[in-house]
Amino acid sequence: MVYTLNLAPTRPGLIEITDRVRGVVSESGMSSGLCTLFLQHTSASLLIQENADPAVCRDLEAWLNRCVTEGDSIFTHTSEGLDDMPAHVKSALLPASLSIPVSENELMLGTWQGIFLFEHRRLPRERSLLVHLTFDEDPKLSL
Repeated sequence: MVYTLNLAPTRPGLIEITDRVRGVVSESGMSSGLCTLFLQHTSASLLIQENADPAVCRDLEAWLNRCVTEGDSIFTHTSEGLDDMPAHVKSALLPASLSIPVSENELMLGTWQGIFLFEHRRLPRERSLLVHLTFDEDPKLSL
């Protein structure tokens, strides 16, 4: 089964979406299986990262922005602004899909793990995230 989550980030950076994904898994009635996430965009990414200390996200954002800088003279693709090509490079370096096992209707994330949309553009854009659930048994759907 495939569901679409429409995400509306309000800023660039890491935005936790764990609860949104958990909601889809919970409502599906899935006991066990696999949750695959696929982001349908080329200027944003997905990550599983620590969600306990916000400094981790700030440091990752700062590091990536230092590695891929806006206004670098190497970039010629700037039709949507100075952050256009850097967003594509960041997206090429980071994943657009994740797979997370599900057991007893719960994502099998580690204690400090959360699921994050990594928005690489400055202007807010709606993002479409496909949530594909592969059941080990027949689902008890209530969606």
